[in-house]
Amino acid sequence: MRREYCVFLFLAVFGIGTDLSAQVERSESGLTLGQNYPNPFNPETKIPFQLTEALFADGRTAVVSVRIYNVLQQFVATPTALNHPNGQTPLLDLEYISPGRYEAYWDGMDQAGRKVASGIYFAQVTVNGERAVIRMYVTK
Repeated sequence: MRREYCVFLFLAVFGIGTDLSAQVERSESGLTLGQNYPNPFNPETKIPFQLTEALFADGRTAVVSVRIYNVLQQFVATPTALNHPNGQTPLLDLEYISPGRYEAYWDGMDQAGRKVASGIYFAQVTVNGERAVIRMYVTK
């Protein structure tokens, strides 16, 4: 309880805000990044994203990466791709060949396999060089 209070105090002092409403990031290239769910979460979450037809014009593919960062902009983890033709694999430079709704799965662990601390994290999705970011909350 005390840790959560400190996190929210930090947010209020630094003007980050504590609005837990859904965010959606749309890029001009054809990526729509939805809000993770559940949010806040403990211990795991899913990050939905949609790849539109525009990304696959002229038979091209979409190269997708998802990275998790903390509030200090330090790399924390790479989520796993769900329902990808290559199976459940880290979502780092994965090629998608068709438009549709997809999801990334994050187990709330860092790259070393340790549970992350309560707080704010950011999911950055990159598709063919274009980026979109959402804010996520981890609670313990």
